[in-house]
Amino acid sequence: MVFFQLERTVPLSPDDAWRRLTKWSRHGDAVPLTHIAVLTPAPTREGTVFEARSGLGPFAFADRMEVTVWQPPSDDEPGLCRLEKRGRVVLGWAEIEVRPGPGGRARVLWREEIRLRFLPSFFDPLLGACARSVFGRAVNRLLRGR
Repeated sequence: MVFFQLERTVPLSPDDAWRRLTKWSRHGDAVPLTHIAVLTPAPTREGTVFEARSGLGPFAFADRMEVTVWQPPSDDEPGLCRLEKRGRVVLGWAEIEVRPGPGGRARVLWREEIRLRFLPSFFDPLLGACARSVFGRAVNRLLRGR
């Protein structure tokens, strides 16, 4: 199992950063070769389930996730979203925390623990490096709004 954390301070309000990071359909645009399907009715709340399907053809797999904590930011209180990964291949969890930062900016923490079923722990350093790179670029794209 691999744990990593990403931290960003961006010129957005906490509410705007939260909206950009938790609009699940946009994650498919931010992660290459990935399509997101939200499987429960809107709005997002505890119990929301979605699936990220990544890969090409027979080499694709589904990463099913459920929102287990949903606390949007309010006033000066940070927002926290926790996702439990329950796919056949990808296991673990992710947390997105958004809080007020310096100078009216938003401070974002993305924490994740990830494990690929069938991948021996020998490969954890490689998995960690790949995950930090892929998710780091995805967080940057989501926060830029593109």
